[in-house]
Parts: sequence; structure tokens; C-alpha cells
Amino acid sequence: MSIISSMKTEIEAPHGRETYIADFGEGLVMKRPLPEFTQAQKDKWLAKQHRTKEIIDEIKAMDNIVYNIPRMLHIKDDEYQLLEERAMGEPLTFKLYQSLTNRQRYEIVTSLSNFLVDMNESKPVQEETLHRISDELKLQRLQNIVNNKMPKWFDIGTVKYMSDLIEDVQNFEYVTRKAWSHCDLNSGNVLYDSVASKLYFIDFAEANYNFIFRDIFSPLAVDLDICRPLYEEYFKLHNKDMYRIYGPRNPELQNIMRYRTITVLLKRFIKAGDDLRLNPQSKKTRQNNIEKIQYMLDLISRIQYQERQLTK
Repeated sequence: MSIISSMKTEIEAPHGRETYIADFGEGLVMKRPLPEFTQAQKDKWLAKQHRTKEIIDEIKAMDNIVYNIPRMLHIKDDEYQLLEERAMGEPLTFKLYQSLTNRQRYEIVTSLSNFLVDMNESKPVQEETLHRISDELKLQRLQNIVNNKMPKWFDIGTVKYMSDLIEDVQNFEYVTRKAWSHCDLNSGNVLYDSVASKLYFIDFAEANYNFIFRDIFSPLAVDLDICRPLYEEYFKLHNKDMYRIYGPRNPELQNIMRYRTITVLLKRFIKAGDDLRLNPQSKKTRQNNIEKIQYMLDLISRIQYQERQLTK
């Protein structure tokens, strides 16, 4: 019997850009590729599911009870279907995090650090290398935004601040190593179940080797403003015989934390700046400009806040 023939509910709605999702009894969901996919797209989707299942099975083999990863229970190749456990809770946003008790926040930091260590140590880490952080940014696009767009809407001091920041970021490099990583840690991929006080990690499709500090100081950690306590817990847990990292009070670590958080925010700044229109013609475009400018100002304020916090 196929998975879908035993379902009691119809497929409800698209989930993401590639997958349909439907309820499949209590605590389970069924997923399929979008029906308009070509055969090649369906095959690519299926290959991604098999790879994701392998990654999930590997990390679950660590058998850590302080966090949860929904299991992919069954993949039916000939019908392009998969059955998996449902992730509980809601996206771990800053608003949700701020509404929790101190104990719950501590549990979240502990769960995150355990997950990161387990991911990084589930495969051999690579040798140390010198990494230039500007390689992760589209600096030419950022420079164009600062030179050609910002002067029209931002004051001279703000434009100079961003120009100086670009030069500062361009010159920063640090010693790191690549480790097996989730590579997409944001509030959409980490859910929190407040009833069970447990984190659920989802969407392992991007998992790969990546520079070790990128997952530690991820968009999620930056948004929750937990970079420092998260690293402190990570440092306590990691296998010091397996790889060496800076101590929490090491000045070089403070620099890495600063530039990594700035990089997260600069990526968002570039995306917003790209969307600005120098000569908006419609009311909708003008309103979009107003919203993007305010968002960019908020990002600059957050960068300045992070600099103050991480240089204390």
C-alpha cells in the first residue's frame, strides 16, 4: 500500500518552495514534491531527501536527549513520498525568546550548544586555515550601496560609518577550521516547544563542512543575542582532544565574535540596499523605499550595539 493511499486527509498546502506537506495521523507528516515539477526536478528532490535522512540518522546516533530532531521514517522512491515525525513548537524568534523564563532561556542555550558540538564532532574536523571574512560578503555590491545609494537618504556621518566599516571588515582574517555543520541555523529551522521545554532542529538539506564559527555565531544566535553565553557552553562541551578553539576570554575570540555578528547583519543590509530604487515611480515603490531605509537604519543600530557589547 502506498503512503498516500492510507491517508485520511488531503494534501493541504504548499510548504516552502519544493514540498507539499500533509497531516498523516498524530505526530506524523507526509511530504511530496510539488506536482508541477519535471521528472528531473522530482529526482533531485528525492535525492535531497535521501541525503537529508542520512544526515539526520547520523546526528541522532549521538543519542543526545537535550534536543530533538524529527526522524524521517520512510521514503517511497517510486511514488516520491516520505513520512516523517512532526516538529513540535514554534519558530524560535527573538520575541518568543524574550517571553520565556530565565530557566527556559538557559535550557535553550544548553540545547543549542549540545547540538552544535554533536554536529561538529559527528565527522572529523579539518585542519586549521586562515579565513578572510570578507570572502563571505558581496563587498562590491555593499560598496555600491554606500557610495551611490546611501547619500540620497542617509546623513554624512552614517555614510562615513558604513564606509569605514567596510574597510575594517576587508582587513579582518582569523584562524579557523571546517567542521560538519547545519549551515542554515535561523529561527525558521529551530522550533521551541514551550510545553516540553525542548528544541527541534529541522531542514538539514544544506548540511556540509563549513567554518566552525559560522554555525556558532549564526543568524539565530545573533537574533537571540546569545553569542557569548552560547560560545561559553560550547567551549565547555567540545572534545578538546579533537580540535582546539579559543577560550571565551581570548581577545582573538572576541574579534571573531564581533566580525561574525557584523557579517550576519551586513548580509541583510546588502539585500535591503539592493532593493532600494534611486528613482521610484510608483507609490508602492516609494513606500518600499521608506520601509527598506528604516530597516537599514535598524541594522546599522544593531551593528553598533553588537560592537559595544562585544568590546566590553
